[in-house]
Amino acid sequence: MSRTGGGVPDKICAGCGRPFAWRKKWARCWEEVRYCSAACREGRYQAATAAAEKRRKGA
Repeated sequence: MSRTGGGVPDKICAGCGRPFAWRKKWARCWEEVRYCSAACREGRYQAATAAAEKRRKGA
């Protein structure tokens, strides 16, 4: 976990692998937060990425 320029911590999303920043609504549970969005938490991002990769390799 690193800190961005403004002193706000950031993490890497376990679903998409992109960095995301701390939000006030996560103040009490920041250590438990693993995903940047509901889509990543539910696995929708991985499914879309896998389908796009499959199309790319098949073409």
